[in-house]
Amino acid sequence: MSLQIDDYKNMKAVSTKLCELNQIDNNGSAAFVAKRNGKKESFIVIRKEHNVFVYLNSCPHIGTPLDFSPGRFLSKDKNFIICSTHGALFRINDGFCISGPCVEQALAKVPIKIIKGTIFIITN
Repeated sequence: MSLQIDDYKNMKAVSTKLCELNQIDNNGSAAFVAKRNGKKESFIVIRKEHNVFVYLNSCPHIGTPLDFSPGRFLSKDKNFIICSTHGALFRINDGFCISGPCVEQALAKVPIKIIKGTIFIITN
């Protein structure tokens, strides 16, 4: 989702604050925990240039968290999300697995809105 400043009137769905945009370095990643639909979940947030991508922090292969150290999800070249358990590689823009035991599966993408520098997850 491209970074945009929306106003509160455009938010038709229920949303939950996830984090501030400035908490994620450009071309970096971070992990955050928030409640979504009454359940506490862990989220991956990746910022690439003018885009922000949010996924559940769960490998589609066996459901383990992906970070190899807290909030670190990216390959050394910062072009892929990497699973710390199996080394699976996922494209950042769509979460699709291109290598590893979950090839052709994808991370669970989380819809977001960015309002005045704050990232909100759409909860329903």
